[in-house]
Amino acid sequence: MISWEDFEKVDIRTGTILEVNDFPGARKPAYQLTIDFGELGIKRSSAQITALYNKEALIGKQVIAVVNFPVKQIANFFSECLVLGVYNENNDVVLLQPTLPVKNGSKIG
Repeated sequence: MISWEDFEKVDIRTGTILEVNDFPGARKPAYQLTIDFGELGIKRSSAQITALYNKEALIGKQVIAVVNFPVKQIANFFSECLVLGVYNENNDVVLLQPTLPVKNGSKIG
């Protein structure tokens, strides 16, 4: 069990995907995402979501991400946030998304 204070340390926000690129340097198939988090700015992330999502369909989608992890280097790419999803029965990632449009940078609570 974690405390409420532990949960409050995790900064989870909404953002809109602006750009999606292939990530050939990743060990597992992945995309490099550029995401707009409103007042928090633009952040980049690597996401292993190629099984269920094509690049064109991701542009303009709102996603939910943890934005206060330290930067993580993955091959020659620096990931600045962790896009959240749920593993389905095939172990593919299904993105967590707001069901209605919200302001980029909105805090999850």
